[in-house]
Amino acid sequence: MNTALRVIILTPTAFPNLTGNAISAERWRWALVQKGIVVNVIETQNLNPRGLVDVLDRFRPHVVHAHHISRAGALMLDPLVAEKYGHLPFVVSPGGTDINLHVMKGEGREIVGKTCRMARSIIAQSPEIARLLQELLPDLQERIAAVPKSFLWFGKDDFDLRAVAGCREEDVLFFMPAGIRPVKGNLECLCAMKKARKASPEIRVVFAGPALDAGYAARFEKEIKGLDSFAKWIFQIPPQAMRAAYQGADVVLNHSSSEGLSNSLLEAMAAGRPVLASDIPGNRWLVEDKNGIGPCGCLFDSGDQTDFIRKVLQLANDPAFRESLAENGRLRAAAWPGPSDEAQALLEVYEAAIGRQGEL
Repeated sequence: MNTALRVIILTPTAFPNLTGNAISAERWRWALVQKGIVVNVIETQNLNPRGLVDVLDRFRPHVVHAHHISRAGALMLDPLVAEKYGHLPFVVSPGGTDINLHVMKGEGREIVGKTCRMARSIIAQSPEIARLLQELLPDLQERIAAVPKSFLWFGKDDFDLRAVAGCREEDVLFFMPAGIRPVKGNLECLCAMKKARKASPEIRVVFAGPALDAGYAARFEKEIKGLDSFAKWIFQIPPQAMRAAYQGADVVLNHSSSEGLSNSLLEAMAAGRPVLASDIPGNRWLVEDKNGIGPCGCLFDSGDQTDFIRKVLQLANDPAFRESLAENGRLRAAAWPGPSDEAQALLEVYEAAIGRQGEL
């Protein structure tokens, strides 16, 4: 394959949004461009089939890569798109909700199945995702392609997270970088942190992420008002300053009910910060002990607020424990593939898809 390869990446949200989907797509774009590939990232949350046809007409890609099956890839099934561009090599990478909520609960199973059958390759970025895909789509196992997941810092700008939070020297700062929507559990996390602070007044928490669900975000905003002494909400931290933001925290939080492989947890570990994450498959695989290194954080029962609060207090009151988890994360991160390795694996998937026939 020559350097004239042209790839469109469809994603629900795109950079400079700081959702997980947007960060992944931008990381891929950046690394693929370094290899001479021409890449166009297209946001699908407000894109209709006619608009997608117009994009494809103008760009003329060799490959379409949809990141998130139901919120991006399903557009390729529309008759208007399929009639003109159904022949295009097409690959998908599922979002956490594709395989953990919609399909596992039966909602959207048909659309996910049809989209995957149209795709020539289905990308799995962790052994856990590969296992779920094999269970859900046993007839498509030969199309499942492993692509290691990396992380990328987009800059080295300063950001004083502790100052934003109003931290004193003795305070313990928890940080939750995630868009405000039900699947991320931001509101439930805030309510639990309020209770934890009653037991440990040194606790502070910063939530960073845009409002992605208007109704849920309104409830979150109402709850956080009046809690300025210990809880802050930042709509967006500049991408170039995220590394500094992580490094200002003592613990990084993930309160999700569904994840594929969380960018924020990867980034937290790379920044040398321990994590407290919900005990769900996507998080469990990442946080638990790997190859004798030891765990990189704590997992909590997502259905038990008391368990979450207990582990918040354990982390808040034991700096040596936090540092041991952080060191394990740094060791794990040092062995991860880089963006160039991830891009090379993607490129191999694209090349294989160009030589493989799909089916509707």
